Amino acid sequence: MHFDTGLSWVDVDDDFSRARRRHALAQLADWLRGHPGDADRLLSFDEVMAALGWRGEHDLGLQTIRLDTVVGTAGSRREFDRRFRPTSVRVRERWERLDLAQRRGAAIPPIEVYRVGGLHFVKDGHHRVSVALAAGRQTIDAYVTEVATRLPPPACPPWPTPAMRARASAS
Repeated sequence: MHFDTGLSWVDVDDDFSRARRRHALAQLADWLRGHPGDADRLLSFDEVMAALGWRGEHDLGLQTIRLDTVVGTAGSRREFDRRFRPTSVRVRERWERLDLAQRRGAAIPPIEVYRVGGLHFVKDGHHRVSVALAAGRQTIDAYVTEVATRLPPPACPPWPTPAMRARASAS
């Protein structure tokens, strides 16, 4: 539980520090459990497409999606972990600027995602997803592009599974 001070610049600093602390604690917990170092990395849209096979795509337009269905990225996987917590201070300035805008009630632009099955991969808007999750939001507006695949996507992550990787390397 956290309390707002009423000083926006202090609160956004606290929000970012809290999100970074949660990432560090999750890394420590994974290490203590003996999980590999990359167990909490964002899923890669490219790896998923390599495993499932791209068949086509179509634009679904602006939709409200659940944040718990956002599991990966079509971009870099280094700045955020699988729960979109910042992995370094490199993203701090932009993250805090978005958090401050959100706290002041500014309209935050929709993100852009690919939909594969029922899950979403961020094309644009990683910081917006991170800030929304840190603020406890359940949904976010997104421009959705649905991707059809040759193989049916699994019902739930983690993707790609070892069997999917083997099929992709065999083809």
